Amino acid sequence: MHICFISSEFPLPGASFGGIGTFLLSYSKILIEKGHRVTIIGLCEEDKEIKKPINDVLVYYKKRSNVKGFSWFFNSRNISKSIAEVHRNNKIDIIEAQEGGFAFVKIARDIKKVIRMHGGHHFFHKFENKKLNKKKALLEKLSFTKSDAIIATSDFVKKVTSKYINFNDKRQATINNPILMDMFYPADTNKVKKGAVVFAGTICEKKGIRQLCLAIPQIVKEFPEFHLYAYGREWNFPDGRQYKDWMLSQLSDEIKSHITFRAPVSYDKLPMVYEFAEICVFPSHMEVQGLVAPEAMSMRKTVIFTQYGPGPETIDDGINGFLCKPLEVDSIAETVVKVFKLRNKHEEIGKRAREKVREKFSPKSIYSKNITFYKSLI
Repeated sequence: MHICFISSEFPLPGASFGGIGTFLLSYSKILIEKGHRVTIIGLCEEDKEIKKPINDVLVYYKKRSNVKGFSWFFNSRNISKSIAEVHRNNKIDIIEAQEGGFAFVKIARDIKKVIRMHGGHHFFHKFENKKLNKKKALLEKLSFTKSDAIIATSDFVKKVTSKYINFNDKRQATINNPILMDMFYPADTNKVKKGAVVFAGTICEKKGIRQLCLAIPQIVKEFPEFHLYAYGREWNFPDGRQYKDWMLSQLSDEIKSHITFRAPVSYDKLPMVYEFAEICVFPSHMEVQGLVAPEAMSMRKTVIFTQYGPGPETIDDGINGFLCKPLEVDSIAETVVKVFKLRNKHEEIGKRAREKVREKFSPKSIYSKNITFYKSLI
């Protein structure tokens, strides 16, 4: 099959990327290994267009328009032209987009259109306490109307989005994003640094990093060897202030001495970050699925994740990991302390964690579910 994705987040060489970029990188790798053709169509900020294979994925990026008031028209037209050109050269069987991706894009009727729900405006406005943007909401509803089918990356994102958009008439499936288990291998326990706690994610409020830092005073009373290593991209407030500086101003010098901030590493280096951690903590306020938790679990790490949203879909609390209330500092502190007290159980918990990932997120299982769903459409 020829599967096409409308996205501007495919990881270009040397560029940092987030969860959707990780999904596109992992999933396209699996599809290509199985003999399918993958094309990414999107927009870029560069002066020159991109039209070349990157790791066997054909990338078609046209320059993003910034014409005030009409950028949506020119950008949609460029994406539509790219789709038509690709389809002429090699027939597209399936085309995927995020929640609002099909709104103004023209697509040949013989191509099946699938929305893969990574979390759209309707989903996030609720959890970020933002007013619903009528324009963005309209784009999403129009996009869902034009789609043939829906894939949700977690039951949670489907449940929340369905409160705002009715897609009961569409064919549906819940299929998690894959975790490359060969890449996230069982960690060498000899490389663990005692007391090392790893956080990976953007340094911003919704990832729970502030609450984790505020929990440190309670943790170090019982485990003074605790040290947080935070890997992630910087985030700034709209007025230009750096979030990290604002957060650190709330902490004493003693507590700051237990924290090391490091720049995000390339995706292929991430396993080496998880490997030295005694535990991994990801107290995100909200996730659509969340990839960092199952990636670390795949390495047999003891992971603390959020009990909200898809957390319970990922971790069976106390069995293959632990869940905390990310908005409550006491809950984070108590969970970390509890996990340190169970050091003699970490190996056992880690083995169960990798098995949970194998059952729920393994590339073989995820590939099979996606292809079966595609074939049902065609």
